Order: sequence, then structure tokens, then C-alpha cells
Amino acid sequence: MPSAMIQSVQSEINIPSMTSPQTQLGALLQSVGVAPLDHTGWIRVTGDDRVRWLNGMVTNATQQLKSGDGNYNFLLSVQGRIQGDATIFAEPEALLLETGASQLPVLMGLLDRFIIMDDVELADVSGTQTGLLLAGPKAASLLAKIGLPVASLATLKRQPLAWNSTVVTAIHAYGPLVPRYELWTDIENATQLVQAVLDANAILCEPQSLEWLRMLEGTPLYGTDIRDRELPQETAQNRALHFSKGCYLGQEIVERIHSRGNVHRTFAGFRLNGDLPATGSKLEAGGKEIGELTSVGAIPLPGAADTVQLALGYVRREALDRGSPLLYSGGVATPVSLPFLPAETTTARTASESSERV
Repeated sequence: MPSAMIQSVQSEINIPSMTSPQTQLGALLQSVGVAPLDHTGWIRVTGDDRVRWLNGMVTNATQQLKSGDGNYNFLLSVQGRIQGDATIFAEPEALLLETGASQLPVLMGLLDRFIIMDDVELADVSGTQTGLLLAGPKAASLLAKIGLPVASLATLKRQPLAWNSTVVTAIHAYGPLVPRYELWTDIENATQLVQAVLDANAILCEPQSLEWLRMLEGTPLYGTDIRDRELPQETAQNRALHFSKGCYLGQEIVERIHSRGNVHRTFAGFRLNGDLPATGSKLEAGGKEIGELTSVGAIPLPGAADTVQLALGYVRREALDRGSPLLYSGGVATPVSLPFLPAETTTARTASESSERV
């Protein structure tokens, strides 16, 4: 089913028939796929105290951001438990938090509660822009062909670009497996942008293929892999942490874990051999529960003869160190490195990238 964004413009443009999720995943890994960013929310933070105040609310060093720069953050409780995540971008007169739309009510409430005597204002600006995601090794070259040069953008850099008498804001998003770019514009110009991307042969992708890509990348999703009981270091997302920025909400717990050197459990990837388990299935070793599976999928990788059963989840570090068999109800889970991509697919993707450069 096309997204709300695609539905809103499909009467005006030529929307191609949806390909299979397997074909879509192949485009994401070897060429370029496109999808609407319907479930993304934005919070705009303004006021003279915004930089100092927000730096005291999040786990990364937002006070160091220059206009157009961004970094990934957790928002914590006083007990150091993760309450949400967001990528924060600096503008000349504001800070922008990009997060999941489902997180907006909680984050707006959490942030508002800590505005005491500060000159800070919060606004949900999610409805002012429409977003597209382009992902794949050929994403930058496709965007260059339609007049949006993004190849020089560093990761988590945000830049307005002139395009067809309007402005499109491009973001080089975090992508540990393939390049990812976001395009944001007003709804009036979204029709032309979608048409241009599709005319340049991007493959329209549905949530299933995007979820498979996320699992291959090993990126935990808040609300699925990250819950409000997780501690930051347990998620293996050290890109969200800064250890010399000064005080912030929940810092004491983060620093205590940092000084001890590790946590007892960690986020990891697993290749499954056996029945495909349900999300939330427990891992056991030596008759003891040592972890859980938070995301599970049978992924039809391009170039692979069979689907690959993959899972993300948490496991106790000592079980990983011992190398003991990790069991779940119906099979065995073998830890794998993240991001995950078998050799045959890596070869195909590298060949695609090489031909693109020629």
C-alpha cells in the first residue's frame, strides 16, 4: 500500500507498480531505492538559552554543532534509562530534533518539563515539510543527475539546495551499510520531486524492504530494540555518547558504566538456524537465560540461494566471550558482525559501485 505521501500525489504523477520486497531490497543494496519519510517527526527549539539548555538534556555534545551540523543523541531519565532518541541539527537561530513521529508526545513532554527559567521554546514542526529517503550505492549519482549535488555532504550534514525554483534541504543520513540521503521540501513541490526521482529509475520501496535493510545494518529502532529500560552503553550506539561535554540528565549512570569499562549485556546480531522465532524470544546458554531477540526476519538477499534468518537483540557479554551455543526455542543463534552482508552480496554490490564510478 503506498504511503500517505505517495497517495497524496499519485493522482498527479506516474507512480509505478510496486515491485516485490525482494526486488526493493536488491535496489537498496545494489542501486537506489526511495521511500517517503512519513513516520519522521521534527521538534524546533528556539530561544537564547537553547544551546546550553539542550546540551544539558541529551547525551551528545550539541553545543559544538555549527550551522548545518548534526549528531545522534539519547534522551535519558534521571536513572540513565533511554526515554527516546533524536538526531539534532543546528541552524543559525534554532536547533532541530529529528525523531520518530511516535516519540513526539513523550519527548515534547520530557523536554517541556525541564524548561524552568530558561529562554527556550519548543514547537512540533513536523507538518511543515515532506520528506523522501534515498538509499543505495547509486543514490548520490542519481541525485546529481536531477540537479541535487550531495556527494560532498559529510554524514549528518544538512544543507539547503536550490532546485527547480524552490529549495530542497538535503541530509546525508547515518548509513552503516549503504549511503542514505533525506530530501525535505514543502508539500507543494513534493510532487515534482517524487516524479523526478522515479523518472531517474529509483525503485519505490515499502516498509518491509526498509526493515530488512535496517536489520542488515544492525541499527536498533527505538520502541522495538531500544525500550525505556535500556541503558545507553547496552545498545552499542557509542555514536550517541560524548564523555567530556559536561553535565546532562542521566550522566551519572553513563559515567559510572564508562568508568567500569563495560555493561553486562550488549546489543548484537545473530544468524538463526532453525525455526523462525517470534520477536521477544529468549536466548539460553547452559540452561540459563542470557538474552532476548528484539527484531527477527527471514531476509531474501539478492544473490543468495535461500533467505537468511537474521535477528537483533541483547545478550550477556560473558556468553559471547565463552563462545557457548546460544539456543532459542526452535533453533540456534550464532552471533555475527554488524552490519551483516554475506560475501556473495558484497561482491555484487562492490561490482555495482565500481561500474557506477566508470
